[in-house]
Amino acid sequence: MSNKTAQLKAFERLLTIMDELREQCPWDKKQTMESLRHLTIEEVYELGDAILDNDLDEVKKELGDVLLHIVFYSKIGSETNDFDIADVCHSICDKLIDRHPHIYGDVKVENEEDVKRNWEELKLKEGKTSVLEGVPKSLPAMVKANRIQDKVAGVGFDWEQPEQVFEKVEEELAELKVEIAKGNTDAIESEFGDVLFSLINYSRFLNVNPENALERTNKKFIKRFQYLESKAKELNKSLKDMTLTEMDVFWEEAKSL
Repeated sequence: MSNKTAQLKAFERLLTIMDELREQCPWDKKQTMESLRHLTIEEVYELGDAILDNDLDEVKKELGDVLLHIVFYSKIGSETNDFDIADVCHSICDKLIDRHPHIYGDVKVENEEDVKRNWEELKLKEGKTSVLEGVPKSLPAMVKANRIQDKVAGVGFDWEQPEQVFEKVEEELAELKVEIAKGNTDAIESEFGDVLFSLINYSRFLNVNPENALERTNKKFIKRFQYLESKAKELNKSLKDMTLTEMDVFWEEAKSL
């Protein structure tokens, strides 16, 4: 059996199980696209965690969970004769072919930037009025900012040099300091947002994904703080009763682990 045949057989098995669950399981029979939505978002975040942890066995499992949701939505769509899994597959296949004229047509590209620029221009030709239409409204703010900046850069709206972007970060920080000194709450929030936006923009020039970077820092902080908690417990102390100097000793120990 060829590798592709085995893959198709495995996918067919999943489709059969989905049919059986939808017909026979009380929970699965009850689900709607709306009831699955928040669960799907949760599964994608769990996949993201596994990727950041570089836990490939967990990545495999979480991909299965995400795939199940795709099949589940397609099954629900087939019940109302709106679409089925074949329509979903053909839809993405058609889009990939249309968006890759340098592979399936006669367009020539020199590098990745040419591909991204062509991608955005093709989307506009398909009827979209803005390159930002494809940015989901419900994305977390940091991810949304990153996608916005990536998309406008794809059509040439971008800085020329990384130094210019860092200067913008410094400029925004200076403006934030001014508003902090004035004590204007609304202006402080506005300028703080500008600082974050400019830092996220700068991350592109450093080839750093800001969401991944912040989440790695979150994980690092959690690990160190939990080490601090465990040491306090060994001393039968509450963190509230420890001085900052005492806590700093264990914090430095945690950093060396």
